[in-house]
Amino acid sequence: MGRGKVELKRIENETNKQVTFSKRRKGLVKKALELSVLCDAEVALIIFSPRGKLYHFCSSSSMAKTLERYQRCSCSTQLESFEQMDETIPCLTIKQSSYEEYLKLKARVVDLQQTQRILLGEELGSVNMKELEELEHQLESSLSHIRSKKTQSMLDRLADLQKKEQTLLQSNESLVKKLTWEPAGAQTSLTYGRTSWGSSDDQVNAAAASTSTQNMSGNFSPPWWMFI
Repeated sequence: MGRGKVELKRIENETNKQVTFSKRRKGLVKKALELSVLCDAEVALIIFSPRGKLYHFCSSSSMAKTLERYQRCSCSTQLESFEQMDETIPCLTIKQSSYEEYLKLKARVVDLQQTQRILLGEELGSVNMKELEELEHQLESSLSHIRSKKTQSMLDRLADLQKKEQTLLQSNESLVKKLTWEPAGAQTSLTYGRTSWGSSDDQVNAAAASTSTQNMSGNFSPPWWMFI
């Protein structure tokens, strides 16, 4: 039969405890020696008995050199560990800060949503009379501000339209003056031309009329050569 599994727990009986310690210590030293020989490993073993007695094993020539080597490696490992912690802690701090900021923003959003529902007249069951009066005052103040803003916007719009109207009137007035001045100049030139030519025509017509009148009245005097 094989050995049964031994339950690992503290041995209360002092005699049994001492016997077990002696056996296991020798076995542990044997295993350490085998490990150092078979695998060419540097092994150091330090044991203190329940009564404080020291037992040790070292595969090298000096336990002190092995312990010194251990301390160097241990310090180097701790330094690397501290460096990693220095690199990790800021990240953890940032993550923690971001998470706290997220929780604050989330709570703020919930409060704003609750306030919005109350302003819309929803979920008023948990609101007392004082809060309702404050809400009414806030709504009246907001409505007054909105109306004032609307009135100011309308006045600004009206002023802008009046300004555009004035600009259009000035443009139309300038255009009318320009159109009125150009035909007047052209008409004056034509009138002067007609007056000049009219004077010549009147002279010709007057001479023709005088000749015709003389012929009709018989007062026409023949030229002198007709009497020779």
